[in-house]
Amino acid sequence: MQRQAHDAHELPVVIVGGGPVGMTAAAWLVQEGTPVVLVEAEPVPKTDWRASTFHAATLELLELIGITAPMHDEGLVVPVYHFRDRRAGLVAEFDFTLLSDETRYPYRLQLNQQHLVRMLYERLAGADGVELLYGTRATGVAADGDGVRVEVRDTSGTRTLRGSHLIGADGPGSTVRQSLGIGFDGHTYPERFLIASTTVDLSGQIPGLADVNYVADPHQWLFILRTPESWRTVWPVPADQSAEEATRPDRLQEQLQGLAPYPGGYPIVDHQIYRVHQRVASTFRRGNVALIGDAAHINSPMGGVGLNSGIHDAVDIARRVVRIRAGDDPEAELDAFAGIRRQVAVEYVQADTQRNTERLKETDERRRRAMHDEMRSIAADPDRSRDYMRRVSLLESVRRFGVGLPPEQDPQAAAAPPG
Repeated sequence: MQRQAHDAHELPVVIVGGGPVGMTAAAWLVQEGTPVVLVEAEPVPKTDWRASTFHAATLELLELIGITAPMHDEGLVVPVYHFRDRRAGLVAEFDFTLLSDETRYPYRLQLNQQHLVRMLYERLAGADGVELLYGTRATGVAADGDGVRVEVRDTSGTRTLRGSHLIGADGPGSTVRQSLGIGFDGHTYPERFLIASTTVDLSGQIPGLADVNYVADPHQWLFILRTPESWRTVWPVPADQSAEEATRPDRLQEQLQGLAPYPGGYPIVDHQIYRVHQRVASTFRRGNVALIGDAAHINSPMGGVGLNSGIHDAVDIARRVVRIRAGDDPEAELDAFAGIRRQVAVEYVQADTQRNTERLKETDERRRRAMHDEMRSIAADPDRSRDYMRRVSLLESVRRFGVGLPPEQDPQAAAAPPG
């Protein structure tokens, strides 16, 4: 086995990005006794409402750092979701309890991501071996012998951090990725997506609505789901419509009233508009730097797997860094991380979210009917339905590749190319 030089081995792991993915990596490392410096540009823990779904495979991993129980205290358990058509109504119903013999969590847990960030922050803020640098922006990354150097800037000026490894969890515009010149190939959807949240119980307005619903329509598809705080709706905004027009209060109200009339108007507690991409980094590691979450891959939210796969990235790299610092072969471990996590991103996350999005907005009537018939057929067959839900919950990818297994224990990991 190879061991890093002593001075690098004694340095902390630097994590850039304090969202749920970066915070998960930090919590995992600190639990294992690995010192961490977390760098976050925002002055306080992030409060973004965007992601809200946690799948079975993710809950199994988060259980190992003791965070799944408090998530359940605040979250909403959703065992059933619907694929619907805006004109025809319910097309297919999928019940995750078919997976009860395989996982303790046969459902989706709905919990806005800022609550996970808060829980992890409270854990880390009182822990030994962790330094949380909020209001601090990473401006550059470079190799430093067997370790890394990270240039950071805050209100007091610029300084350099040194670490044994750097984990880039700093989102789609990742400074870490750009500093290393790593490509981020893919495409951007012409339409933007708009999220609007209301405290009105939409299940009381739309008969038969489930807590999670994917609604196909050739003109304006919808995603409707319930969280503990609110009901959220997502719809596409045409490329030629400005963000100002799309988010005008009367325009938001018009969209929600189009779902179901509500006298007096829907109270809207939050709204966001954003561009949606299908992109994957050309490699997930360079030297002792690893990319995870949206810094490594970004995708359509249709399926609720972006945050989940990012958390899997975080656990994978954290497990490997712990072993490397204990003396395991760094090249084998980091190549296995880069190869496996990129393969999962391409074969599962990108492929499935693209297919989900195209299924919702298909305009050809013949293909629409064929897609609906296929969804009905899957839902009606317990074996096919089980296989389908294993895939959409990411259980299939985890059972196939593992998360952070030593390279010698997983032949697929050993064979996976690093980039």
